[in-house]
Amino acid sequence: MSPPPSIIEHVFDMDAPAHLARITTAARAEAQAAAARLIAIGDLLRLRLAQHGNREEWAVDTCDAVAAEVAAALRTSVAMGHSNLRYARAMHERLPEVAAAFRNGDIDFRLFRTIVFRTELITDADALAEVDAQLALKAPRWPSMTSWKLATEVDRVVAKIDRDAVRRSRRDAADRYVDCSPVDSGMALVNGQVFATTAEALDRRLDALADTVCPDDPRTAGQRRADALGALAASQDRLACGCDNAHCPAASTPRQPSSIMIHIVADRATVDGSGESPGLLPGDGIIPAEMVRELAKSAELRPISMPVRPESGYAPSRALTDFVRARDLTCRAPGCDRPATQCDVDHTIPYREGGATHPANLKCLCRKHHLLKTFWGWRDKQLPDGTVIWSVPDGQTYVTTPGSALLFPGLCRPGPDLPASGPAPDDRCGSRDAMMPKRARSRTQNQAARIAAERNHNRRKREAGQRRWEECYFGTHDPSASDDSEPPPF
Repeated sequence: MSPPPSIIEHVFDMDAPAHLARITTAARAEAQAAAARLIAIGDLLRLRLAQHGNREEWAVDTCDAVAAEVAAALRTSVAMGHSNLRYARAMHERLPEVAAAFRNGDIDFRLFRTIVFRTELITDADALAEVDAQLALKAPRWPSMTSWKLATEVDRVVAKIDRDAVRRSRRDAADRYVDCSPVDSGMALVNGQVFATTAEALDRRLDALADTVCPDDPRTAGQRRADALGALAASQDRLACGCDNAHCPAASTPRQPSSIMIHIVADRATVDGSGESPGLLPGDGIIPAEMVRELAKSAELRPISMPVRPESGYAPSRALTDFVRARDLTCRAPGCDRPATQCDVDHTIPYREGGATHPANLKCLCRKHHLLKTFWGWRDKQLPDGTVIWSVPDGQTYVTTPGSALLFPGLCRPGPDLPASGPAPDDRCGSRDAMMPKRARSRTQNQAARIAAERNHNRRKREAGQRRWEECYFGTHDPSASDDSEPPPF
């Protein structure tokens, strides 16, 4: 649809400087709005702390409860809620002068996040205040930079005041890692950094598994190696052949059973080739129909159907559990995307209060949201089609629908009416707070331990570099023996 002529005339009546002024004004307003959001999050945290205290020994403490409230309001994960809470606390508790520049729109959210992360290892209050003052003065003058360049500039300021608080780059064996990230429908990117010996062993093992198929397998060598990684993850000792030959010699060799299980939800018609509806991998997204059929060749297939009658016991059967997880796909709390296979199956109306063990009264909740419901005043009501209506503290309301509702609406059909639950029994156990699982160490203790460990690591690296330099200077050390020495401290 074309914009009205009046808007077009208005745009062309303005010159380039006017448009640029609108851009900079909008950018400043965006930064100010981001700062205002963090200020509100900090105010909410202080309100909850005044109401409940820290409850640091609880498995789900006050910070968890506030992060979950923020996540629900912003429709994000609880992890993202914690990130926002972390930046909000930094504005109020650690970096007041940088926060003032952020509130004024002099720096943007990206730069503020970088400053928070790069200064988190500073533990001395005077050093932190000095870094805060210098960054508040310098950061608004920095031009647009890459994230790496911004981090370098912040590190320069930190290094002059507290050398052990500089975040180190990934340069040694302690920083080995493997990441698995979804990149497309049904696909993921696997990358990492491991010991050379580990890489060599993996390379040989993938080749060996790729060679366990018969010569008629239609896949390329690269495709077989990629599929072999899945067989390796499932503890299989051979790769399923893709030749579709009933007399395939590779198919007659039994495979070792696996304890690893990945759930994919798909229509029967898609699996048998008569339909083209995509499947769903809980937590990761859509799997194209052709990929579903390819995966089904070597997978265990389990039909799913809605139970008609409530089960008599508290714990749902395997069939009922499979149905609820296939229907919900993820945790049913607002904004949470934890896969249903990693969640508890929760009775919306508690079983002890007459709640039925039936899909209309069952849903998937991750452990954190399960504890929030039990101990932090989150209330829920479930409709027969699986829709859940949440009321969080202070009356905010959120509605979540089952993850399968769009692609597999048959899983969300309302079942038969359930008998009304009876009145809640008297709670003779007193306060439920005593039932909350406890932490071995508080959040504050864990954070202090992480910061101390990283500072000690930095100090040892710095002192080792100093010793190497002194040995080289006095001719007692071969500089070619190490590639990570640091320059002298001047």
